[in-house]
Amino acid sequence: MQCPFCKTPDTRVIDSRLFEDGTQVRRRRECPQCDARFTTFERAQLQMPYVLKRSGTPEPFDEDKLRRGIEHAIFKRPVLPEKVDHAIENVMRRVRAVSEREVPSMRIGEWVMDELRDLDHVAYVRFASIYRAFSDVNAFREEINRLEQLPTPEARRSQMLLIETDQAAAAAAAQTAPAQRLAAEHDKPAKATKRVK
Repeated sequence: MQCPFCKTPDTRVIDSRLFEDGTQVRRRRECPQCDARFTTFERAQLQMPYVLKRSGTPEPFDEDKLRRGIEHAIFKRPVLPEKVDHAIENVMRRVRAVSEREVPSMRIGEWVMDELRDLDHVAYVRFASIYRAFSDVNAFREEINRLEQLPTPEARRSQMLLIETDQAAAAAAAQTAPAQRLAAEHDKPAKATKRVK
């Protein structure tokens, strides 16, 4: 890869690590000419479905548009850039998982709201006010009341950890059961057989 500083055509990789739950590879590179170091990210290029707008017009999925929408919502909020990247990757993962050729923009908006609810409640209400086109203060109040009744991000994460632990335990039990049966049968005393004279 070309050096972004001195334009040397070839740079060397000095470190590679998996990033974003293994969906990306983060590479540290060094230029042999100017000794500059920089980071690149590599991920699979997958065909994204078209986004079906409210008007019924399909348009290509645009990651930059998704990022701009989230960044407008979190403007001047204490949200780390890594968490924004993670939220965007989560939404894109859900879009890629859609089996149809088109995904309604309304569904993508709901997925963005799911992510913003875990990132920052103020950002969530900002996005919801535009996305759901709040008409008055009562609509804001209703959304805030609904938000307050939902479990906190920490509570949801702990619930997910419990579910994942239960699933892992069930999978481990399913794998060990056949081995235990074989061991039990192996340990059974052999049946006495009558000798025929």
